[in-house]
Amino acid sequence: MKQTDVLIVGAGHGGASAALALRRHGFAGSVLMVGREDLPPYERPPLSKEYLAREKPFERLLIRPTDHWAELDIDLLLGQEITAIDAQAKRATLTSGEDIAFQHMIWSAGGDARKLACPGADLAGIHTIRCRADVDALMAQVDAGAKHAVVVGGGYIGLEGAAVLRKLGLEVTLLEMADRLLSRVAGEDISHFIADAHRGRGVDIRFGTGVHRINGKDGAICGVELTDQSRLEADTMIVGIGIDPVIAPLQAAGASCGNGVLVDRFCQTSLPGIYAIGDCALHENAFADGAQIRLESVQNASDMANTAARAICGDAAPYAVVPWFWSNQYDIKLQTVGLSTGHDQAVLRGDPQTGKFSVVYLKQGRVLALDSVNRPADFVQGKKLVETRQPIDPALLADETVKLKALLATPA
Repeated sequence: MKQTDVLIVGAGHGGASAALALRRHGFAGSVLMVGREDLPPYERPPLSKEYLAREKPFERLLIRPTDHWAELDIDLLLGQEITAIDAQAKRATLTSGEDIAFQHMIWSAGGDARKLACPGADLAGIHTIRCRADVDALMAQVDAGAKHAVVVGGGYIGLEGAAVLRKLGLEVTLLEMADRLLSRVAGEDISHFIADAHRGRGVDIRFGTGVHRINGKDGAICGVELTDQSRLEADTMIVGIGIDPVIAPLQAAGASCGNGVLVDRFCQTSLPGIYAIGDCALHENAFADGAQIRLESVQNASDMANTAARAICGDAAPYAVVPWFWSNQYDIKLQTVGLSTGHDQAVLRGDPQTGKFSVVYLKQGRVLALDSVNRPADFVQGKKLVETRQPIDPALLADETVKLKALLATPA
């Protein structure tokens, strides 16, 4: 049986950040990171952007050079998963059947991409974007001459994938069941701007429409029947309809779970000595009015990793970080800080026609969140407005000549 002081489950951004944070905070014990893929830790966000577009080779996605982990005395066990946990005995079982004894565990297993449940969903040529193998398979289809792509889902993954496929010359149809893009994370001004940007580059966007059936030929996708009874030619597909958190072993071990595994302010689960971070961690978030949420972002995974590492090192500090996100599509850099859910006012700052503008979201006069399109200064300065929740005059927010940082000392 293997033994380690800290067992990190998941070798993605969260797991890697946790290992690095442990060493940064002076942890001298043994650290073992278990990863599902046969690859050292690498960044996932570029998969649907620069990597798919062939602008960044895989080697540049590595979070650290491969030999760096050994230099930090961090062991990697790749191509394995944790299938069972005995929380009382502090023992975890690998897919190989071997057990690992641990003192602390940091669960950073992330989530699995949801798949379609319609007839034909298991045909070749239908892709999710969650790991390198997913994108390599999609790239191979493009190289083999794929011409007609259907993208299911108008969130970040679907939009980024659609943008790259258009740049690579494919005809792209994007399906979104809601009545606008990014409906869960952005306001209407952003949704309309992004939709216009994609349509202007030839993407056929269809709202209120889903997939009824996927038709195949010789085991591969050849067409799609939609819920509105229309049909599309298709030889490749991207499915970007969210993820399901990977938490089954924790749940079976008795951890409190919901839409994710529930953690406290220090990222500890209900099981002593076991922490959870990143996409799978359900937590009360101060910037969501204390609601229990999961945040699917690199920022959240990294900051939670630091919180868990500090707790293990005896220097506990609660997780209380403003959420932020970003997306690159064509020449558009969309940056978001805060959570706009529940806002009662949206203030437009700048003209969308220029391709550079921001939208500030308020609730009862206080800034909840900010979306910036090609305006990085607004994003950076707006973060402080979200952190302080200071009342701000909407007219000042709308005035482009007033820098946002100046409003920190300008109450309404």
